[in-house]
Amino acid sequence: MKLLRVLQEREFERVGGTRTLKVDVRLVAATNRDLRAALEGGTFRQDLYYRLNVVPIDIPPLRERKEDIPELVKLFIGRFAERSAKPVMGISAEAMEKLMDFHWPGNVRELENIIERGAALALGTVLQPDDIQLDAPRAQMPGVTAPILPEGKTLDEWEDEIILAAYRRAKGNKSEAARLLGISRNALRYRLEKIGIRDEHADEPQ
Repeated sequence: MKLLRVLQEREFERVGGTRTLKVDVRLVAATNRDLRAALEGGTFRQDLYYRLNVVPIDIPPLRERKEDIPELVKLFIGRFAERSAKPVMGISAEAMEKLMDFHWPGNVRELENIIERGAALALGTVLQPDDIQLDAPRAQMPGVTAPILPEGKTLDEWEDEIILAAYRRAKGNKSEAARLLGISRNALRYRLEKIGIRDEHADEPQ
């Protein structure tokens, strides 16, 4: 894989070239995919994952950091005011409350679009609740009951607790913990590494 060679050996050849060139670069990669799940499913190369995953930075979704919404709204309003002749300069407390109560499935991009739409349609200089047009949640399929998480916990936090509980019940035996969870040993290893428990290779029978 050519990209992996660049990352590992810091060298490459130009298309049509014959001379090997050395490079000294730092690569920043971003994705909205769960690469650990892709590893487990065999759709992402393990060697490339570990080469890219040197300094991982997990950015939580907007619904988990709603304290950022007021500053983001201020930024977007200022940005759109510069681009257009619309004199929108701020947002009312009621409109801000409407934004804070939304679940934001589209994260920051969705917030930006909502503010841009509101700024374009607003009649006054301050965004009001009626100017904030939020997308309605998708209807749930008949007969499908949404899973309920413990109060105050995210799905990732709840999953981490389940993984740790199985790991402790198995007294640190990864093969036994994986059996209890109904997942492969490799899948368990990736999840434990996410939590901060490193694999010690031959720490237990396979």
